[in-house]
Amino acid sequence: MKKTYHGSCHCGAVRFAAEIDLAAPSLRCNCSYCLKIRCWASLVPPADFRLLAGEGELSEYRFGARRERHYFCRHCGVRPFGRGDSPRNGPFVGIGVNCLDHASAAELAQVPVTFVDGRHDEWNAPPQETRHL
Repeated sequence: MKKTYHGSCHCGAVRFAAEIDLAAPSLRCNCSYCLKIRCWASLVPPADFRLLAGEGELSEYRFGARRERHYFCRHCGVRPFGRGDSPRNGPFVGIGVNCLDHASAAELAQVPVTFVDGRHDEWNAPPQETRHL
C-alpha cells in the first residue's frame, strides 16, 4: 500500500515527498556507482515524487550510458534520489530508502530487496554475490 513519505539529504537543504509502497521490492545494484554509494532505492513513477525544496542545491552526476541522473546535495553530498528511464520499466525516480525521514526501523527492516547485476548489464538477474551490497 502506498503511503506518503518525506525525505531529505543530511543537512536538510533538499527535501522531497513521495508516494511509496515499502512492501514493494526495493533495489540494490552492484554497478560501479551504486556499489560505492551503497545505493538502496525504491523506484516510483515520476508522478509519485515531489521535490519540496532545494532544486538549486542539487548537483547532477551521470556516467556510462548516461540514462540515469544521480542528484546529490552540493552541501552535504548525500544522494537522496535519482531519475532514470529504464527500457524495461520506463521513467522512474529512485528514492534513497535511507533518506526517508520518518520511516521506522521496523518499516525499513521489512522492505524486500531485489538485487540486480548492473555491473554486467543484467538487470533481470542478481549478481553471484550480494552479501556486500
